[in-house]
Amino acid sequence: MTPFIKKKDLKNDWYIINAENIAVGRLASFISKVLRGKNKTTFNPHIDNGDFVVVTNTDKIKFTGKKFRNKKYFKHTGHPGGIKEFSPLSLMEKNKSQDILKLAVKRMLPGGPLAKKQLTKLKIYNKETHPHNVQNPKLINFEKLNRKNSVK
Repeated sequence: MTPFIKKKDLKNDWYIINAENIAVGRLASFISKVLRGKNKTTFNPHIDNGDFVVVTNTDKIKFTGKKFRNKKYFKHTGHPGGIKEFSPLSLMEKNKSQDILKLAVKRMLPGGPLAKKQLTKLKIYNKETHPHNVQNPKLINFEKLNRKNSVK
């Protein structure tokens, strides 16, 4: 039987990941697991037991194959004919590389209010610097976890 953890017993850790030369999908799936708390033995799907994740260097994130140019994201305004289309290349040109990773992680989380709360624990930065040194985040060397994680 799985023990249910109380809110007062929750302990959230901080992790930092350098996204330089990392495949977007592999990184997003790993981050979504950590945000949900699936990496812990106390995982419950209805409790926000996830950890905080700080991602740096999203300017240098990579796609495999031709996805960087050919992948399309769609958004609808709600009005007739209001579909908007954009690609990762257009987001990089607008200096919004953090939105690429945020969209990927958001779409890997289940929908609902709990997922929105879990997504707020994701901190994304374009450069190497970040303001979360006080929390002493643990470094995850994502490139070393699997040889397929890095794209050269």
